[in-house]
Formats: sequence, C-alpha cells, structure tokens
Amino acid sequence: MFNLVHQEKHTKARLGKITTGHGEINTPCFMPVGTHATVKGVAQRELLEAGAEIILSNAYHVFLRPGLEVIKKAGGLHKFISWDKPILTDSGGYQVFSLAILRKITDEGVEFQSHIDGMKHFFTPEEVMRIQNTLGSDIIMPLDECADYPCTKEHARIAMERTLEWAKRSKLAHGNERQSLFGIIQGATYQDLRVECTKKMLDLDFDGYAIGGVSVGEPSNLIYDTIDWVSGFLPKGKVRYCMGIGYPEDLIEGIERGVDIFDCVIPTRFGRNGTAFTSTGKIVIRNSPYLEDFTPLDAECDCYVCKTFSRAYLRHLFNAKEMLGLMLVSYHNVYFFVNLVKSLRSAIAEDRFLEFKKEFLAKYNNTD
Repeated sequence: MFNLVHQEKHTKARLGKITTGHGEINTPCFMPVGTHATVKGVAQRELLEAGAEIILSNAYHVFLRPGLEVIKKAGGLHKFISWDKPILTDSGGYQVFSLAILRKITDEGVEFQSHIDGMKHFFTPEEVMRIQNTLGSDIIMPLDECADYPCTKEHARIAMERTLEWAKRSKLAHGNERQSLFGIIQGATYQDLRVECTKKMLDLDFDGYAIGGVSVGEPSNLIYDTIDWVSGFLPKGKVRYCMGIGYPEDLIEGIERGVDIFDCVIPTRFGRNGTAFTSTGKIVIRNSPYLEDFTPLDAECDCYVCKTFSRAYLRHLFNAKEMLGLMLVSYHNVYFFVNLVKSLRSAIAEDRFLEFKKEFLAKYNNTD
C-alpha cells in the first residue's frame, strides 16, 4: 500500500504515496480529525477545498453514537458521512482510557461505561476489529493500552506487553483484506521498552506502524526522542504514523525524523476558541488589537477565509458569539495545516527541507 517516492538528502524526511480503495494519499500528510464522523465546524466540501486527502474518525465514538447498525444500513462509514476519499479509524483505546466513566482493564480486553449514557460495554481486540471491519475504513488500528505520563516503568511494560498481545489477536481477527491494519508501538518514555516493542511489532508484519502513547502530557523533547528511538528500526517500505501530535513545529520535527502521517484535533479545537494559526504565529482573534484590523487573517494564505474576510470581522463574529466565526477560523486552520505539510513535501522533493524549516520557524516564531 506504500511506495517510497523520494528520500531527502540531508534528513530522514521522505516523500511517499499510500494507495487505498478510496484513492491515493501523498505523504507526508496531515489528517484532520473527525472524531464523531465529522470534522468539527468544517464541511466535507471545505475539507476538499483545503486539500485534505484523508480524514480520521474514531471507532469508540461512532460505536456509541450513532451505532454500528445505523452505519451498516447506510452502506458503511464513507457513505454515511458522504466522503469518498480515504478514512483512517482509530480503535478508540485512548478514548476508553480517557473518557469512560469507569473502566477495568484485563488481558482479555477493557470493560467500560459509556461517557454518554453510562451503559456498560466490553471491548476486546477481536470486537474492535469487527467494529472497524463493519465501518469499512481504509486504514484501521488495533486496540492498544496507552500508558499515562508520567508512569512507572513497570506500568509501561505491562501496557506494552498487553498491546503486543492484543496486536497478535487483532491481526488474527482482521477480516477485511481491503483494509490496511497498522501496529501500534507503545513503551511510554522508556527507550528500551520502545525499542523492544518496535522489534516485536515488526515480527508481526503489519501494513504500517504507528507510534502511540505520545502527546499525552510529556514535553516536546521526549516526543522527538521517542520518534528517534523508533524510526531507525522501521522498514522503509511501510507507512510511519505518529498519533496525536499536531502543532506546526511538531509536524516539522516529526517529518524530519521520517514520519509519514499525522493527526491532531488542534486546528479545529483552537479554531473554535478563536485562535488562528498563521505564517507569523498564532493569533487570538477575539482580542482587542483586531477591533479595527481590516487585513486578512494571514496575508500569505490563499484560503477562502483569508481572501474574503478581515480580522476585524472575524473578531466581531467571536465577540457576538456567532457560530460563523468558529467555522471560518476552524476552516482556515485546517487549510493552514494541510498546506503546511504540502509545502514541506515540495521542500523534500527539492532536497531543501532544512532551509524551509529554518525560514518557516523564524517567521512563525517571530525571530530573525
């Protein structure tokens, strides 16, 4: 499913192409997150305008609401949400651990109470495969255990070993050959555990490999260290996915270390709260300096929002509590992230990644 197109001369950054039943994905790429089968505040037409080639949805959330039967009757997740490009679904393991009212983890699986209505459910690796096979997403993830940060090494080892065992069971239970199944590498912030997990996961021969358990509260340098520990062992011919990281500087650092795909809720979460990402850094558009600022949100951006509206108008929308404001800034942020990675692809193709990184970060951080 993955073809390595070009290896940048000066870094581990690389260009690739992922082939799925719903189209091709150019890598590196950023996946907008549609947790509840929708990217919050951004319509499918706008995702296409922004250049998104794949989106992420979450098996835990769509399992609880609207439920598998509804999606099955609709003809699968793609048809239910009217999106004919690729979809990656996360297993929901992280959401079980972070959102469920009560949960009990055993080697068999996870018993939890829904954060919506309190009903009890039991997720096993096999059940999570069945759910995602029914959804029909193009790339699916096995159930894993994400250790908290910080955690003891003993706890990290237990979670890692359970993740490996669940990965074996998931591969045996996976019943749809049109879907690519990725393995998830755990081990918290312990280098030896990450390396051990990577080597054992490679023995299982998944279609791609994800670095999980990052961006759970640890500082950025530990995220980058974790990618470094793992990436050197990963095969060149398989997709590399870093789960849940998404600030612009994190994307750049991850790509430099050889990561192919990313996802994060940051663009829309920040957009809903009035923070826009621009080529010169973050802007809190609700603030008073923009009361009479009739310039575009980002003069270097050619999205619909930046070509049409002023900062003053966007500020007015937020302060008047008009929903259009959060929709417009969310759209802009998605556009900004998707096209930042597109620009990084061009830099990789021309073997000038480090030059692009230096120029972008100097302007983004307002430094000389």
